[in-house]
Amino acid sequence: MAAAVPPFESFYVEHRDVVLGFLRRRLGSQAAEDAFQETFLRALRAYDRLEHADHLRAWVLTIAARLVIDTGRRAKPVSHELPELPVEDGRPAYAEIEHLADALPPTERAAVVLRYAYDLAYDDIAIALDSTPEAARQAASSGVRRLRAERTTP
Repeated sequence: MAAAVPPFESFYVEHRDVVLGFLRRRLGSQAAEDAFQETFLRALRAYDRLEHADHLRAWVLTIAARLVIDTGRRAKPVSHELPELPVEDGRPAYAEIEHLADALPPTERAAVVLRYAYDLAYDDIAIALDSTPEAARQAASSGVRRLRAERTTP
């Protein structure tokens, strides 16, 4: 026997955190807010047509996943080429911080070097790392914290 469909408000309260977390991981904080509202708006429109309450979490996450796909389709195509960076003194910019960054994990090292040696924006770093600007910012921040911790440790 199929479970009865709960009131929409109960459904919303039970699933909102999971859906918002999913959307934030896929789209970043800013875009996730809009997609979150649209997800539950679409769910509300279809809610009265549900015949049972089996798999409601999967149902609402499917709506959210399709919104992520739609958002990706609507986004402007992004060039995956990084700009040519000038070399001022004949040495690559990486050489300036090479001795510091070598001990960092690869993602943090790349984020720190691209941000502080090449002065790239986090959007460009995200392209290079095949991630989001938020993840690029986090990797650079973690790398800097790790470098500071190593520097202050005797």
